[in-house]
Amino acid sequence: MKEKKNAFNHPRVARRTAVQAGGISLLGLGMNHLAGLRAAGESTSPQTKIRSCIYIFLSGGLSQHDSFDPKPHAPAEIRGEFSAIATQTPGVQICEHLPGLAVRSHLWSMCRSLTHTSNDHSAGHHMMLTGRSDLPLGFNPNQPRPQDWPSIASVAGAVSIARNNLPPAAVIPEQFVHYSGRTLPGQFAGVMGSQRNPWYVEASPFHSTSYGAYPTHGFDHQDRGNKDGRLFEAPSLSLPHGLTTTGLNRRIHLLGELERQCQRLDDAALTENFDRYREGAISLLVDPTIRSALDVTHADDSTQDRYGRNSFGWSLLMARRLVGSGVNLVQVNLGNNETWDTHGNAFPHLRDNLLPPTDRALSALLDDLQESGLLDSTLIIMAGEFGRTPKITLLPSHYKQPGRDHWGPVQSVFLAGGGIQGGRVIGGSDEIGAYPVVDPQRPENFAATIYQALGIPQTASWKDELGRPHHVYHGEPIPGLT
Repeated sequence: MKEKKNAFNHPRVARRTAVQAGGISLLGLGMNHLAGLRAAGESTSPQTKIRSCIYIFLSGGLSQHDSFDPKPHAPAEIRGEFSAIATQTPGVQICEHLPGLAVRSHLWSMCRSLTHTSNDHSAGHHMMLTGRSDLPLGFNPNQPRPQDWPSIASVAGAVSIARNNLPPAAVIPEQFVHYSGRTLPGQFAGVMGSQRNPWYVEASPFHSTSYGAYPTHGFDHQDRGNKDGRLFEAPSLSLPHGLTTTGLNRRIHLLGELERQCQRLDDAALTENFDRYREGAISLLVDPTIRSALDVTHADDSTQDRYGRNSFGWSLLMARRLVGSGVNLVQVNLGNNETWDTHGNAFPHLRDNLLPPTDRALSALLDDLQESGLLDSTLIIMAGEFGRTPKITLLPSHYKQPGRDHWGPVQSVFLAGGGIQGGRVIGGSDEIGAYPVVDPQRPENFAATIYQALGIPQTASWKDELGRPHHVYHGEPIPGLT
């Protein structure tokens, strides 16, 4: 058997590479569908069993007071408008608008003491998407840079074993884009090199002034009345117009001919890598399992009703299907354009448009994974870039009703599955939910929890484009969960 080269060697750009890139286009695939396939590589970390993770990110910042860390005995300007309800876990209360999760508290735990130093959206995104509290030298909040730290999804994709010809990491249903049109930093591979970007499944069109779980729970933070007519659609994996199965087979044969003609121009390692990319591309085109996993809006009525017929429900259903098909880590962006940034009109928007679809879809996801036997091997972890201020504020020039501002010092993290015991509370905040007072945890601990759940050893490393090694772990996993 031929010895494989180090999967993290930077590939040479040669004539063969250019020919192969053209060959991929013969399949009729756009490069946006192949971004994740470029990151396919061998893992240096042995795994004894299949492990997966669904990382749910709430862009904008979920209020800890109005979700998983209510303060029912605090003054009204701290407590807010919502009541706290009991869960199945004795002594643990959460927001009244999360009833589905309350009755399933035996399946999940939470950390009430995650903390970092920034109240800035871009810095917070970078910290929580990369698992690094330290911003890279020259960090630019207005755009991603090649010098940024790699995202958790990129790292997990690079050091975990690809399965079933699929990218090991995916991000759905969209990239994070600010209403101004700038793309937020922290969600790409950064110093790893763009070839390590995760696979982006673009299913949700961008809308600069609409938020939430459209079409059933969409809204505008400032009630500007801009119509939101978006459709949630998975990227088309059908064959291009005019290309039949016979034509596809002919093109696959042609690719083989091109490879044979160019074989003497490159070494076996690149051949094996391209074979894997090509097989993955073909798998995405013709594998009915993958097509079904992405085609969530045509799922049976019962399934759609349980998850919710909206972008939140469809996204979590897609995540469930992708991890079941062989994707190791799926990052689910629940709400673009900082949807959870509830500076104003916070309580009606949380009550009517944000918490209900999240509670419904997350409850359905827990039920499905538990009934299928996959919950023990699939970590579900949910957080945002920061929490919200303890004291309610009003910005009358923009909002009719009050809300809460950015707050990096503390937020709550939801965790379930992946070997985590349910019904536990890790850490705690002070009496007004402003600062952690028990077991403070950092983004590094958050990321380490994901890597551990994926079975990545603490000795694992990756190499940047200059060949320099970097540790995967920069902290210990959140303690007390297993």
